[in-house]
Amino acid sequence: MAELIDGKAIAAKMREQIAADTQELIAKKVTPGLAVVLVGEDPASRVYVSMKEKACAAAGIYSVEHKLATETSEAELLELIVALNEDEKIDGILVQLPLPDHIDESKVLETISPAKDVDGFHPYNVGRLVTGNPVFQPCTPYGVMKMLEYTGVELKGKEVVVVGRSNIVGKPVALMCLAEHATVTICHSRTADLSQKVASADVVIAAVGRPEMIKGEWIKKGAIVIDVGVNRVGEKKLVGDVDFAGACENAAAITPVPGGVGPMTITMLLYNTLLSAKRRAGMVD
Repeated sequence: MAELIDGKAIAAKMREQIAADTQELIAKKVTPGLAVVLVGEDPASRVYVSMKEKACAAAGIYSVEHKLATETSEAELLELIVALNEDEKIDGILVQLPLPDHIDESKVLETISPAKDVDGFHPYNVGRLVTGNPVFQPCTPYGVMKMLEYTGVELKGKEVVVVGRSNIVGKPVALMCLAEHATVTICHSRTADLSQKVASADVVIAAVGRPEMIKGEWIKKGAIVIDVGVNRVGEKKLVGDVDFAGACENAAAITPVPGGVGPMTITMLLYNTLLSAKRRAGMVD
């Protein structure tokens, strides 16, 4: 049976260090600050924003929420972001996605200062990631990399198969694995012979957004499986993109859903906010 990669435990350990580093900064008269902007009433977004607020409080990070009505205009949202760019108390700006249909998501993300883009979605930061000199790395894929680090696997020379090609997870995590000298294949829901591609992988990173699409028998013996997917099946059940029970028969280590990658995303948001504050304090480049 596969060893479980416990995202909650890894996140808790990292958050302890983040809290300690935050106190060290506060002692130097620099308090890390995060602004979260929520437009509309999306229930899932409200839950995420609440979790981020609690995580900031536990770490000692100053946080401020801007909850805006669904009918808020694009111009009003952009004006708020410009003001947050200029606010010296704010080190990180996060605009909760999705945005209402009348607001251009790309325009909003491009208005955030790259120096405060703790989500790592600004084209400047994406470009820096591509060229191997990142400023901020996107939180979910960064969390995946920390989990792989925890397993002790050396990615150098390994075959990594990423299933999913989103800008939020699939593409950036592939770039991060390339930076660690892995050989990376990006697959997706239309990939021919997906089972064969997955079967070749020493590390499988699943982020395709389809419940249990990746079958357990596809997993190579001894492979490491990171399942980023969170899919609701029925009223209450959550499953990943990987058939967990089947994959456990072959994998050396695997993340559960829930309790795997999820806790790492907010942890890396705190990590990036702290990093931004350290830059403001002149402690890092």
